[in-house]
Amino acid sequence: MRDFIIRRLVYAVPTLIGISIITFAIARLSPGDPIRLFTFGIKDFTQEDYLRLLHAYGLDKPMPLQYVDWVTNIFRGSFGESLIYHRDAFVMLMERLPNTLQLALVALLIQLIIGVPLGVLAALKRGSWVDGAIRIFGVAGHAVPAFWLGLILIILFAVNLRWLPSIGMLTVGHDQWDIADRIKHMILPAFVLALTGIANYSRILRTETLDVLAQDFVRTAHSKGLRERTVVYVHALRNALIPVVTALGGILAALVGGALVIEQVFSWPGVGQFTFQAAIAKDYPIVQAGVMFTSTLLVLSYLLRDLTYAIVDPRIKVG
Repeated sequence: MRDFIIRRLVYAVPTLIGISIITFAIARLSPGDPIRLFTFGIKDFTQEDYLRLLHAYGLDKPMPLQYVDWVTNIFRGSFGESLIYHRDAFVMLMERLPNTLQLALVALLIQLIIGVPLGVLAALKRGSWVDGAIRIFGVAGHAVPAFWLGLILIILFAVNLRWLPSIGMLTVGHDQWDIADRIKHMILPAFVLALTGIANYSRILRTETLDVLAQDFVRTAHSKGLRERTVVYVHALRNALIPVVTALGGILAALVGGALVIEQVFSWPGVGQFTFQAAIAKDYPIVQAGVMFTSTLLVLSYLLRDLTYAIVDPRIKVG
């Protein structure tokens, strides 16, 4: 097991290096000058002042040297200082990470609670109107843009019905431990973030459950006189869940990354919104730190997926 983990971590190094190069290049080559952006409108700002700031941030060096300096700082434990806030970029992201993790974990829970039963139900009701409705819901879940759905839900539940808040994660003036208020703020963004996962899991579970129910060991369980519920939920479902574990491999990283748009729509103060605003402001260190953090989380989540295989299916041995 130890050798397997070490081998996977070694394989991840070239991937992360490639991601870092692409991220750095895109951030630097995208249109716009960060110095000009945050000094716009300042009176008496001369060309000499501009060149001095450019040198202070190391932006006057050739790109390869800037990349080497950035990677060197990473090994020293720093992703660089924010061009706007003048604080360590990674520290600022970590301050907002708990907010994003709250949203991502609740969205993951919603995906599993709704998506898995829907998939099993569609398989058990194959060919019925229930099966058809669940399959249509799955297609719609993939087709509807998240930002559009978020805006529609805000108009419906926040503006028209006034049942739920539209922005933020806590009502102004409320205590930070007001759990009920936090849940109300989380319902809409968590559901929108979870919708694609619900559609995925319902589709995967339907296919896998139908396949498992047609296998010999299920027919044997039926012939022994076991109850239908026992056959489905004890024997069949455990085998059908293996592909779900595969899908779970990168789901947390995908949720953290996908929260970028959702957090912006609902003004959720997390990593996604902060990275989005940094990208608009051309704050390179924050953007690069955000992308590298999400990429590292993705690599580690796939490692966790492989280790979970052995728990879900004893036939799978990790050598």
